[in-house]
Amino acid sequence: MPGIFGFISNESNKKNNFNVLVNRSERRGKNSGGLFYSSEDKYFLTRGNKRLTHLLDKKDFYQSNVIVGLTGLDVEESICKEPTVTEKVCIFHDGIIINDKELLGFSFDPNQPDATGKILAKISSEWLQKSNDLVGLADRILSLCKGMLASTIIIPSMGKILLFSNYGNLYIGNHGTGIYFASERYTLQEIKCADIQKVDNGLVFDIPISQEKIIVNEKFIFKDKKIFNIVNNESRILKYDRPALKRCNRCVLPETMPFIKFDLNGVCNYCLNYRIRNSPKTKEEIFKIVDPYRKINGKDCIVPFSGGRDSCYALHLIVNELKMKPITYTYDWGMVTDVGRRNISVMCGHLGVENIVVADDFDIKRKNIAMNLKAWLKAPNLGMLSILTAGDKHFFRHVDKVKNQTNIDLNLWGINPLEVTHFKTGFLGIPPDFVSNKVYTHGALKQLRYQSKRLKEMCKSLGYFNSSLWDTLSGEYYRSFTRKSDYFHIFDYWQWDENVIDDTLGGYGWERAADTTTTWRIGDGVAGFYNYVYYTVAGFTEHDTFRSNQVREGAITRKQALDLIEVENEPRYHNIEWYLRSLGFSFRDTIEIVNSIPKIYQAL
Repeated sequence: MPGIFGFISNESNKKNNFNVLVNRSERRGKNSGGLFYSSEDKYFLTRGNKRLTHLLDKKDFYQSNVIVGLTGLDVEESICKEPTVTEKVCIFHDGIIINDKELLGFSFDPNQPDATGKILAKISSEWLQKSNDLVGLADRILSLCKGMLASTIIIPSMGKILLFSNYGNLYIGNHGTGIYFASERYTLQEIKCADIQKVDNGLVFDIPISQEKIIVNEKFIFKDKKIFNIVNNESRILKYDRPALKRCNRCVLPETMPFIKFDLNGVCNYCLNYRIRNSPKTKEEIFKIVDPYRKINGKDCIVPFSGGRDSCYALHLIVNELKMKPITYTYDWGMVTDVGRRNISVMCGHLGVENIVVADDFDIKRKNIAMNLKAWLKAPNLGMLSILTAGDKHFFRHVDKVKNQTNIDLNLWGINPLEVTHFKTGFLGIPPDFVSNKVYTHGALKQLRYQSKRLKEMCKSLGYFNSSLWDTLSGEYYRSFTRKSDYFHIFDYWQWDENVIDDTLGGYGWERAADTTTTWRIGDGVAGFYNYVYYTVAGFTEHDTFRSNQVREGAITRKQALDLIEVENEPRYHNIEWYLRSLGFSFRDTIEIVNSIPKIYQAL
């Protein structure tokens, strides 16, 4: 979700304030940008798919009396020309309109990344042909558009700027004689603005009138990476063999599960050592816990928010059951899928919840993944697949920064208690810890053992020793070693019920992925690939472990679990193709390497 910022000010020295606005906004996206500014009697727009600080060419833009900027994400293959410019208006927006197909009809391709800008331009053009009421224009847009939306619309011919939002990601404050605005309150606090207020509905401000056409300077470039065309029959090289594996008579874990043993009744040690996990404490306890954190004014909790099934349902409970006033926090490391972003918009838009985004540099993150994937393909090892997701662990680092900047202590997590995947470390030779009730591996000794095992495997493919190593290790540190305070899990107090969750989210219009029946991991761009590898080599995926946990909890029968994994383990072509293409890998070449890896079950 982009960062919007700007000011209307004739103060003489705005350089420091301008730099703070740019730098703080780039936290929400570093890979594209745009800057609208005034010079003499004209208005200019510089935009491109480069970092905004690289677009500005060291010019003294801060000297302009009118500036509106945007920092964002360049995540699509096609060039996304934002901000949107027409003859009459320039539109900056943050958010996603989820009923885009309905609003655009067949005039535009709704799958294009700039659909939201086109929708706003279309509505604005139609409205301004009959009315100059800009507050009415904001009301019109917000009444038609579903999802979360914050926008700045500039109309030079009228000498007006319109600001509006329906979910809170736009703030305005005073600085001297000037007006400043930004996507996050903290940005304005940094430049010591006074009377900071959230923008709701529409606010209109005057700027110098100009009948001149906006002068656009475009700096769009194609990335230096391979782009592979989607081939209709390409999915045929994905294999889905159904090996006849021995499975536990109680759950559905197969004989290829690391460290699995069966007793005389054919029941596995994972079942025999299982402790019920989905047994929440009373709801009264969580109410007592959160009561001291409630605030009369302002937000009172942070919800780490991926747009996935469980965090979305947790947000529903926090707003509607706990009656808290949350801010959601999203860490986007370049592997969040479009459906994940759209579901963030769905939930935040419906519930009127602000979403703070910390976006990493996609170019760097994807380069890191690509280097590690290249090293992995040279010496495939199932225990090393987790290194492909190491970059997302900085999620835990940034949540503390968000707490400090928002002055909110309480954070409420929606982690599914049944998402325990012992096999991911098991393939490294680490036996399962049946006693721990944590989803993630914690503790110095456990991490030391884990990292030493991984180091041994890295030595078999020296390509792992690359510039991503610090990013990987520091992410693991923040996940496993940093002390977490004021930190609670919603599903420690609410029963996790898949049917209830799916029904509830369906009522919000929560979207599912087109290439799978499951609602799990659909916002994760990596999941399709690593699950394909696990199934191809070992004959099972994380769906087998998840459904087995449900069987042990009594939530589903073994027969239901077998039926579900039969469908859920099918290869996800679209997810895998997107993942490999975004990293610059050939789909065919990569999948052929995976298909050629010796099968574990053939060696049993």
